[in-house]
Amino acid sequence: MSEKRLTAGAIKELARRIGAGGGGVEIIGIANIERFAEAPERMHPANIFPDCRSVISIVQPIPRSTYRGITEGTHWNNYTYYSYNRLNTVFRPMLTEEISRFIEEHGYEAVPVYPGVPESYPNNPNPIPGRPSPDINLNVRIAAMACGLGEIGWSKVFLHPTYGPRVRIGNILTDAVLEPDPLLKPGTLCKRCMKCVPDCPGNAIPGKNGPSIKIRIEGQEYEWGDVNMGRCTATHHGINYKASPFLKKYFPGFNLEITESTMSEELAYKITHSLGLANWYRQNPEFPGTAANPYIKQIAAHCGYLAVCGAKGCIRSCMEFQEKIHNIAQDNFKTPVFPGPHWELCPPKDDPTGGIVEKKALTELYQEPDRDAGQW
Repeated sequence: MSEKRLTAGAIKELARRIGAGGGGVEIIGIANIERFAEAPERMHPANIFPDCRSVISIVQPIPRSTYRGITEGTHWNNYTYYSYNRLNTVFRPMLTEEISRFIEEHGYEAVPVYPGVPESYPNNPNPIPGRPSPDINLNVRIAAMACGLGEIGWSKVFLHPTYGPRVRIGNILTDAVLEPDPLLKPGTLCKRCMKCVPDCPGNAIPGKNGPSIKIRIEGQEYEWGDVNMGRCTATHHGINYKASPFLKKYFPGFNLEITESTMSEELAYKITHSLGLANWYRQNPEFPGTAANPYIKQIAAHCGYLAVCGAKGCIRSCMEFQEKIHNIAQDNFKTPVFPGPHWELCPPKDDPTGGIVEKKALTELYQEPDRDAGQW
């Protein structure tokens, strides 16, 4: 065990040395457990680690340029891999794991917490009276806000003073008593420009007078839009023609208007994953195998996840606004977030082709297989 006293400063110095926050950028924030006094039991750190005295949040920046292919409408893989899933499940956890080991070398426990999404819980009675159900998840964005690293914007996306909305978040719970960071005042980063609202392809973000979520931390009130998670999830996972050309290509005529949908988040997951990972008995000449949506099958095979939307409203539009008004530190890029007009497919009902491929090609693509030729 190291004889060096564990301090907040020592943890932050390690994070700067091994992480992606250069030039003195703070990628670590710390909150005392008291800041979570009003958290519901299924989001409370003490229900994961009863001896928790401090909560540590770690932000890992999303490389800005990973959005270029999806912005141009030409290359989707980078978003899922470098901007979302692998950043959350591989690259950032490396940093979390090393900091956790550093804390434990000083004789304190350090519980790294995977960034689950506690959007909904089953309304079941607790299995043991007086104890919460075994499905505790921190809300990682609220935790990062409680740790003083930024604030939640109207679109429910977390905003950082240097990187804006381009971050993924992890948490560590420890029994070490560490000096907490000051909270950001509400409205420091999110200026309620509402650019995210019309730019969201799923119409999932409410307008300024729409429903909202409000919480209090140390007497300060924070508020953000109550996002329609059914529309958000359906768009994110690829059954919204405005965000997914693959839907038009492989499911021509799939005329489901997500922007008006009332489906739940759970139903959106069921539909998108069932369609995205399904097999079909006819061979597809463009890709080997019988995947109903070959792109989704391909990207999911590489990282176990499927993402298509590219956070057009909630992250990219916010990036554009934050950089234009110089509200974040990293705003000196030579290219705009959206170099040209936003691409968007026309509604299926107005689409004269019925799909990307021509009618003749569609006929060839879906012709009956020759049973005698062994194509079954």
